[in-house]
Amino acid sequence: MTRVILVSAVALIDADGRVLLAQRPEGKSLAGLWEFPGGKVEPGESPEAALIRELHEELGIDTWKSCLAPLTFASHAYEDFHLLMPLFACRKWQGIPQANEGQKLAWVRAQDLRNYPMPPADLPLIPILRDWL
Repeated sequence: MTRVILVSAVALIDADGRVLLAQRPEGKSLAGLWEFPGGKVEPGESPEAALIRELHEELGIDTWKSCLAPLTFASHAYEDFHLLMPLFACRKWQGIPQANEGQKLAWVRAQDLRNYPMPPADLPLIPILRDWL
């Protein structure tokens, strides 16, 4: 039986309509690939609460559940687990995103997302985001 891992992710959208991507640092699986910020949902935690926590830890910004709009989700079978990843859109947060975990950050226009190598689970999210923005 394949284990399912729930990961919550966000498309942070700035005033210019760009989306924030984070590059996975060396030493992590899929290192060097670009992804939407977020992380694993811990037991007893909602996807929104996980995202609020992860954004604070990874990027040093604060947002609120009311600012997270469900956009779409990814469901992808990796070799040793199945990833289920809701993607939220967020246009309002407090603070300036900083790379607190050694990752590189990039603000990217939706039509340019394909220029950034991403994990297989993230790829189907690009056209949805591009059409939505």
